[in-house]
Amino acid sequence: MKLQTQYDRSDSKRTLKSRESPTVMQPNSSELGAHQAGHGLSLTLLPELLTRTPAGATGGSAIPETSGEVRVPILSSGPWESCRGGASSRRSRASSRTSSHSHSHSHGGGHQHSHSEADPADADLESGEPSTSFSELRYLFRWVQKSLPFIIILCAKLVIQHAQGLAVGVGLFTTFLYANKNIQTQVFLQDRRSKIECVWLLLFLASSTLLLYYTFLTETLYYCLIFLSPAVEPLGFWEVLWVVGVTNFTLKFLIMGFKCLILLLPSKLVTYRAQGRWYMLTEEVGQVYQAVAPTPLWFRYLVTYQKVDGNTGLTLGVLLALVYFILKLLGLYGQWGSFQKTVRIFLSGEHTGAAATRSQCSEAGDICPICQAEYRDPRALLCQHIFCDECIALWFNREKVCPLCRTAITDKVHKWRDGATSPYLQIY
Repeated sequence: MKLQTQYDRSDSKRTLKSRESPTVMQPNSSELGAHQAGHGLSLTLLPELLTRTPAGATGGSAIPETSGEVRVPILSSGPWESCRGGASSRRSRASSRTSSHSHSHSHGGGHQHSHSEADPADADLESGEPSTSFSELRYLFRWVQKSLPFIIILCAKLVIQHAQGLAVGVGLFTTFLYANKNIQTQVFLQDRRSKIECVWLLLFLASSTLLLYYTFLTETLYYCLIFLSPAVEPLGFWEVLWVVGVTNFTLKFLIMGFKCLILLLPSKLVTYRAQGRWYMLTEEVGQVYQAVAPTPLWFRYLVTYQKVDGNTGLTLGVLLALVYFILKLLGLYGQWGSFQKTVRIFLSGEHTGAAATRSQCSEAGDICPICQAEYRDPRALLCQHIFCDECIALWFNREKVCPLCRTAITDKVHKWRDGATSPYLQIY
């Protein structure tokens, strides 16, 4: 009786502990038979409360159930301690596996989230631009891509409507490029220039201009050359822009034709150095004339108004015309300084360097490094290199340094002395 009482007390203590602990001991039915032959009982850990116990165990008496709790008989202290040790070790291994598995999932998910969150930032940092700019560019590209067929249709319609005007513009531009390049080549050749080529260029430019004005004789485009308005009706924006462009190219053709006439003059009458000054003066005068020529046409376009606009349209047109006139005067004032400088250089006939002595020419070999001929009016630069006056003048039309040692000689390049014509299109 005393031994049974001790067992009941110890068992009640274990039952209270099992209620407090998160896991409950339960016999494993698959291992029960094997352990009955040895120690009599095997315990495993399950995360639920048992309500059922085995009917009995070999080698011990059964303990009745009380209030749904498990009463486990223990044969000896040795097997029970081994069972407790194995159960605690299995519990620690199971908890460690569970915690490691959960930690691995949490860390893996955290890493995935961090990578997914860091990827856009890394991409933005590598690109060096904010993501908003990329999205705007992407939307713009998509809009252009979707609208491209419609844009092509509109461009085709505009080309069909203005086919004649576009053809005239392309023809004038190609004529200008061809004549401008050939005139510069003939100026560079000096004595070796071809007078036949110069005559051909002069006839080509004159015939192109006459053919243009004859084709559009009813529009009286030549009125723009004398600051009058042509007979173009209706005078809309595109019509004004086309007439101004045609007038600008025509003035360029006239300027290049005058340069061809200078090329045809003999060198004994006009030296090559003097020809360079004439080219420069002709180009400056032509640019001023090109700036003034479109003024009456734009003034008329701005002042013109519809009758439905009434006094408001007239007032607004006059204000816009006055603003345009003021801007034009400011532009001409800026060109006036350049024109004065050109006239000053044309009248002074400045030379580059100092006159070289005969001994200096002999030491240099009596051969000009540029033209490979004997010196003609030799000039010595600051670096003591000697060249022909006209040869070095042509060189400084494009460069600022000595042709041999690359020493800086001048701080400015005299434009337009090489016979070039400005490709700038004066449309306002």
